[in-house]
Amino acid sequence: MKPPVMDLSLFLLVTFHAILVPFLSLSLSGHASAAIIGNVTDKLALLEFKSWLTEDPAGVLDSWNDSLDLCRWTGVKCGLKHRRITVLDLEGRPLVGTISPHIGNLSFLKILNLANNSFFGGIPSELGDLIRLQTLNLSSNFLGGDIPVNLSRCSNLINLALNHNLLEREIPPQLESLSKLANLNLGDNNLIGRFPASLGNLSSLQQLFLSSNNLEGEIPDAVAQMRSLMIFRVGMNKFSGVFPSSLYNLSSLSHISLALNNFSGGLRTDIGLALPNLQNLYLGMNRFSGHIPSSLANNSDLMRLDFPFNNFTGNIPMSFGILQNLWWLNLPNNILGSSAVDDLSFLTSLANCSKLQILDFSRNQFGGQLSASVANLSTQLTWLNIQRNHIRGSIPPEIANLINLDAVGMGQNLLTGNIPTSFGKLSKLQELHIDRNLLTGEIPTSFGNVTQLLYLYMQNNSLEGSIPSSFGNCKYLQYLDLSHNKFSGTIPIQLIGISAFSRGLNLSHNSLTGSLPVEVENMRILTVLDVSYNKLSGEIPSELGSCLALEQLYMQSNFFRGTIPHLSNLRSLRYLDISNNSLDGQIPSYLVNISSLLNLNLSYNNLEGEVPVGGVFKNASAVEVYGNKNLCGGTPEMHLDPCPVHPEKLKKHIATKLILGITIPISCLALILLLFSLYWIRNSRKTTQSTFSLGPFYPKISYAELCNATCGFSSDNVIGSGNFGTVYKGTLGLGDETVVAVKVLNLQQRGASKSFMAECQALRNVRHRNLVKVLTACSSIDFVGNDFKALVYQFMPNGSLEKWLHPEDGQSQTRNLNFLQRVNIAIDVASALHYLHHQCQNAVIHCDLKPSNVLLDNDRTAHVSDFGLARLLSKFNKEANLNQFSSLGIKGTIGYAAPGNF
Repeated sequence: MKPPVMDLSLFLLVTFHAILVPFLSLSLSGHASAAIIGNVTDKLALLEFKSWLTEDPAGVLDSWNDSLDLCRWTGVKCGLKHRRITVLDLEGRPLVGTISPHIGNLSFLKILNLANNSFFGGIPSELGDLIRLQTLNLSSNFLGGDIPVNLSRCSNLINLALNHNLLEREIPPQLESLSKLANLNLGDNNLIGRFPASLGNLSSLQQLFLSSNNLEGEIPDAVAQMRSLMIFRVGMNKFSGVFPSSLYNLSSLSHISLALNNFSGGLRTDIGLALPNLQNLYLGMNRFSGHIPSSLANNSDLMRLDFPFNNFTGNIPMSFGILQNLWWLNLPNNILGSSAVDDLSFLTSLANCSKLQILDFSRNQFGGQLSASVANLSTQLTWLNIQRNHIRGSIPPEIANLINLDAVGMGQNLLTGNIPTSFGKLSKLQELHIDRNLLTGEIPTSFGNVTQLLYLYMQNNSLEGSIPSSFGNCKYLQYLDLSHNKFSGTIPIQLIGISAFSRGLNLSHNSLTGSLPVEVENMRILTVLDVSYNKLSGEIPSELGSCLALEQLYMQSNFFRGTIPHLSNLRSLRYLDISNNSLDGQIPSYLVNISSLLNLNLSYNNLEGEVPVGGVFKNASAVEVYGNKNLCGGTPEMHLDPCPVHPEKLKKHIATKLILGITIPISCLALILLLFSLYWIRNSRKTTQSTFSLGPFYPKISYAELCNATCGFSSDNVIGSGNFGTVYKGTLGLGDETVVAVKVLNLQQRGASKSFMAECQALRNVRHRNLVKVLTACSSIDFVGNDFKALVYQFMPNGSLEKWLHPEDGQSQTRNLNFLQRVNIAIDVASALHYLHHQCQNAVIHCDLKPSNVLLDNDRTAHVSDFGLARLLSKFNKEANLNQFSSLGIKGTIGYAAPGNF
């Protein structure tokens, strides 16, 4: 915030009134003089508004200067007569900063629209001075605090939109005085408390949005006074009670959303008569019960009925067939149906709903048979979901008449018979669930025509025959599950060669034969591969090592033979099961180094030799090796025999003991001398060796997660670079979606690895408000096997001090620091250095302090960063080491050498 002193704008305004107004009054009429004074007042208010911005990346406000008339400035409109500002519209520019209270001086303003920017801080109470204001839109920003009570003074306000912000506390009951208010949107904030009954006095209100807050309690009866209300949205709160009885009195309502609350009870049977204009009714994720009222069919304009995750019973009313405008009927996760043969009779009536696009009555208790009448549904249908019911009979081939289907769910029913070949005509189909039924026969080769297919679930049926090679035409297939069937024959090369597989390929529990094709190397982004419980043979292909994203690999209960191949590149592997095969040889040592491995099953093979004791093998409960008679060693918990010592090895063992008996004393003496030497040498050397460890309190992060967070380390996300690496902006899930800065080390640059270790050692045990916060670190390999090191920091939205002191061309107007801000930044940096030098357990010398290594957060608080050249001093010789620094070994940037270097 600015200091409470008279600023330049106020000084100029006072001067204008004192000196120029008397002069102008001699030559101008009273109205003209007042217009000029008001015009100057508006101009000063806008310039003050601009000065409170911290970023204008698109240069939107560059036109706000004396070269243009005020009324021609970007986003500004003036009245024709008085030339005063009536509109300030800067929606989506995108501007960053706080909203200046001087906006309250624009006394003729009717429209203020700052939506879709990055304004933060509070909403100025001075906005309540804008008595002519009709529209106030501050939506989609980062505004916090409470809703100013002073807004109730804007008596002409018609539209008030504060949604998608960070507003807190309760809704001011004083808003009831906004008698002309027609649209009120407070959704997507952090508001608490109850629904103010006083809002019932807003008799002109037409649209009310309170969704996505933390409001609670019951909806007050006073809502019935809002006779003009058409849209009522209070979803995603903590409201409770029955369906608000006050809503039944509002015949003008067209849209009601009560979803994701704690409402209960049933709906009145005459709801369709009481609300004749209803078009959309959202009641999902509550505890409503009882029958779905058939009177809803009286609402001829009804478009959406959305009742998922409730306790509705009975059946879907046959009368819904007269709803010509119905296009969304979503009723999953209720208790509808009674497993009776006529449960699906309502489908015949829905054939008259020619606009129907979404039909979902999954996870209910519907019985009966899916007849050919399903083909009479609207050809506009894109989503048909009848999963988890008790539906019997075969899948009608006529379903292919619904040519616009892109998702079909029929899984977990009692369907029998063959899969219709007509599925091949559904060229737009992307997702198909027919799993967990009683289907028989072969998979039609016509599935090769469904080239847009992404997800296909056929598991747990009695399907047989070979897997069709035509699947190779489905180039976008990401997940395929054919497990728990009776498939035979070999795995088609065309299927294994699909590179789009990412979520998983499951062929387990079948009778597949032959080898696993080497084309498996094409599936580089596959995360789950399961070919267990088949009759596959041959060696496990080493090409599996190319599936770098693989997290789960299941190959148990086959006839694989030979040794375990080299799969050390699978650094993301968490579960590996190759038990119950005929594998031989020793357990590969690289398994110790796969740190992500959580479970390893090597049991019932012919493996031999010593079981490792490092890595995953430390946890006996995570490793299974039983059934391998020739294994030995391992941890005591594995209960394996100790490995025998062979006679030749025994001789070597005795000789080794003799040699050790002589050399160990000599070595100890030499080691003592060496330690004394290293102690003196260490103080004169500039480099130290260290191992990477940030400690147990930092979350582990993988290369893949950082790659996703930065959009593949896109150049569009680069926010800085230095000698040792590049810094990217990214969004990472560390408990929630967090904006971070990712510093990727250029390991080809000499000293980069040493810089990484230095920064880890420097930051692992330091905590201070003026030091940049390190969130975690990553030391791994990338998708092609190269070493990868990165540090993840808290993102600083205001960039470096360098850019504020020396702004680039075009930023001089938006990048400036006043005297007080400069002093505060200097104090912040000094506080950080004092902490590093005198308050750390081991003193830290930065060695490269300069403006580009000082970062500013939202409030322009300074944070010292980049400890790649830092030195740590042990506590017992801190003073001695501080005195030994000299200019002979200056590190970092010439011109900005840290004071501790002299």
